[in-house]
Amino acid sequence: MGDDHNDWKAAAKAVPELRFLKALVTGLTLVMGLGMIAIVALLWTRLGQPALPQLPENMALPEGARAEAVTFARDWIVVVTDAGEVLLFDRAGALRDRVVPPPGQSAP
Repeated sequence: MGDDHNDWKAAAKAVPELRFLKALVTGLTLVMGLGMIAIVALLWTRLGQPALPQLPENMALPEGARAEAVTFARDWIVVVTDAGEVLLFDRAGALRDRVVPPPGQSAP
């Protein structure tokens, strides 16, 4: 065991770049370890956030409509149907307004 340490010193004296290489590998190992800790911390904070709000149980789309997009506003739930119709629901799930785009108008 004692010979191993003496062999390292002898090799370091014979090849001076070996000491620099050892320091470089140690430094890169530390940086990689800190990077892994940072990634785990970011995942922990991002995945710990609450899920999307739940839709009310009594919320129902009109007959034949299929939801294409749902947006949660502060006081409203906005649903865009496959026909391009915009439905505004309150937080209790009651339909409050319906906006139908004029015929012939399409999304850009």
